[in-house]
Amino acid sequence: MVERGALADRLAITDKIYRYSRSVDRIDPQIGYSVWHNDGTADYGEDIYQGSGHGFIDWCCESHRKALAHSHQMTNVIIDLDGDRASSETYAIVTVRFKAPDAGQIIQYMAWSRYLDKWSCREGIWAIDDRFVVIDFDETRLVTPGSKVSRGSRDHRDPSYARRL
Repeated sequence: MVERGALADRLAITDKIYRYSRSVDRIDPQIGYSVWHNDGTADYGEDIYQGSGHGFIDWCCESHRKALAHSHQMTNVIIDLDGDRASSETYAIVTVRFKAPDAGQIIQYMAWSRYLDKWSCREGIWAIDDRFVVIDFDETRLVTPGSKVSRGSRDHRDPSYARRL
């Protein structure tokens, strides 16, 4: 059993926040499920998704499979602890590229958001009970991709899986 303390709890929560990004960028639902408790909820707004955390992971991975590329960057993580409960605010920058239905142009959607999460530690494992997302601003625009070279993959073929311990 890992010894609990404020620093260990903060690191465990931060690790889950980063694993969330990995799960949706590598389209790896199993990692994403570990971020939420089984009864956890997610509210990304009525126009995006409201429901279970595990359901959000399924929805997000399925929608990302239709995209050309995507990247989730988590920054400015603030965590407040209270025993086996916590809250966090995480700034997120989300970028998704997809082909426009007409003319084959590339469209890029970007959102600058904050994830307001309620956490609990159950049986020694931190996970989200409830996520509420605030989109501070966003944009959609046409882009001309730069590099045509990509070494990454949005699945288990990505080099990061083979290079991990």
